Amino acid sequence: MNKIKADDGYFFGIGVFETIAIEQGRLIFLEEHMKRLRKGMEALHIPHPRGREKLSTEHLLETVRRGGMEKGALKIAVSQENVTLSFRENPYTKEQYEKGFLLDLASTVRNETSPFTYLKSLNCGENILEKRAARRRGMDEPVFINTKGQLAEGATTNLFFGKNGRLYTPPLSCGLLDGIVRKFVMQKFPVEEKVVYPCEAGEYDEMMVTNSLLGIMPVNRFEDIAFSSRTLCSMLTEEYEKCSQNSRFLL
Repeated sequence: MNKIKADDGYFFGIGVFETIAIEQGRLIFLEEHMKRLRKGMEALHIPHPRGREKLSTEHLLETVRRGGMEKGALKIAVSQENVTLSFRENPYTKEQYEKGFLLDLASTVRNETSPFTYLKSLNCGENILEKRAARRRGMDEPVFINTKGQLAEGATTNLFFGKNGRLYTPPLSCGLLDGIVRKFVMQKFPVEEKVVYPCEAGEYDEMMVTNSLLGIMPVNRFEDIAFSSRTLCSMLTEEYEKCSQNSRFLL
């Protein structure tokens, strides 16, 4: 059991976390997650957290091995006085991929000037509240716009659009986290970073969202815009699954 010591992470959300997918007992994109975690620690001036030995690759792999989890997620949370490791189930189902996500706009605006927008920080209550509100509306994911009215990101996802065989995604400057799967897609395929306004979403053939647990999820509907094409999404999913199965962190 993790014992938590009250610190600025507990009181003010000054800390970072990563949620890493476990597939067939393997940690997917572990190296990329740890790079982002350490970058966030540096940004929040947490260079030497108490319990930092838990962040070694060897300890993380041994934790997963001892936990015996074949499919799910490992969550790492770091603040000045705490490093916690915990397991959770991967909540996404085959039926959701077949149906595709239902999205609508969040009621709050993403602040693209805040440093926390670009960190996977413990200060993420706004995202959680919007996600819960979206579920009460029957939605799978809320989408934030920034102070300029541009699409930024989902509460837990990055956004991609497809048109005429080409991929588009909002630039980081719109106010979004540089997601691990977002990076993967942009490294593997030609992607144009483009500002997109909500009223322009209907100009695209398809839409999808990404994160480390769901991978690549097709969007069925965003607000009143329906997407029937999944050509690019299927291509991305095939490549993602192939690469994740070849993870070098085999336990």
